[in-house]
Amino acid sequence: MEQLSGVDLNLLVALDALLAEQSVTKAATRLRLSQPGMSSALRRLRKLFNDPLFVREGSILVPTARALSLAEPVRAALTLVEHALMDRPSFDPTVDECHIRISCSDYSVLVLIGPLMHTLARVAPSVRIEVCPRSADPRRDLRSNAIDLIIEPEDVMAGIPLPSAGLFVDKWLACVWSGNPHVGNLLTLAKFLHLGHIVYSVPGGRTVNLADTYLSSIHIDRRVEFTVESFLLAPYLIENTELITLVLERAVPFLRRFADVRFLEPPIELAPIKQAMWWSPSRTTEPALAWVRGELLKVARDVGASTPVML
Repeated sequence: MEQLSGVDLNLLVALDALLAEQSVTKAATRLRLSQPGMSSALRRLRKLFNDPLFVREGSILVPTARALSLAEPVRAALTLVEHALMDRPSFDPTVDECHIRISCSDYSVLVLIGPLMHTLARVAPSVRIEVCPRSADPRRDLRSNAIDLIIEPEDVMAGIPLPSAGLFVDKWLACVWSGNPHVGNLLTLAKFLHLGHIVYSVPGGRTVNLADTYLSSIHIDRRVEFTVESFLLAPYLIENTELITLVLERAVPFLRRFADVRFLEPPIELAPIKQAMWWSPSRTTEPALAWVRGELLKVARDVGASTPVML
């Protein structure tokens, strides 16, 4: 390979043209070069191969035995290069297989991945999605290809230089057991602070709950009684208790089906959650991954356009 470091690929293109045309003038015209430029290329070729390569007989250049021996391998090499430059890999979701690993919360599985799976079942039956636990080291996991996509709130990934695409925005709501005798139709700040809370934490110790990060910034601390790693588990745990938790609004239609809870506006305005997805910069143009990202964006547009829940 070291011997190739000083070889100009354009010289092989010139040699291929000279072999085909057996004329400096015609080869120059073929490659849209000047005649002096082609003559210079021939001189460099002779030096490179230590052979005359062509000898003049009348008005034509006759290739030497060395030049003739180079004709086929040079043409084959240039064909391979042309194919490498022109042929771009593609992905046909109707027939091609792929396995995409997505690191995300159970909330994202509910709101995004579920609808995505419905789409895949219809248009991409051979695309397999594997949901992985939330990553404690996103850059490492993406760089090593342990994970293909990460879905997180933008604030969780702040300062991590990776390509990304925004998905949708969600808001926090308070959630209590429907039979909680201490909470009426309006949740006051005093009641919010008095009640015991179930909070959701990110596994791996990477960051605390974003709601608590914001509350701490305005010097408000919740009275935490339970901490869970499942966003969707907290509403079930508050049934038949006087506890309270915070949930994201777009999960409410799903939670209402299975948990005996009700939802209220929190007594203070909490910063919204901006969901986004991240991937490795080296895989931005990978066809299968790019297609899945596009489908996620379609799902996210539908999620973002959905009607807010009625409290």
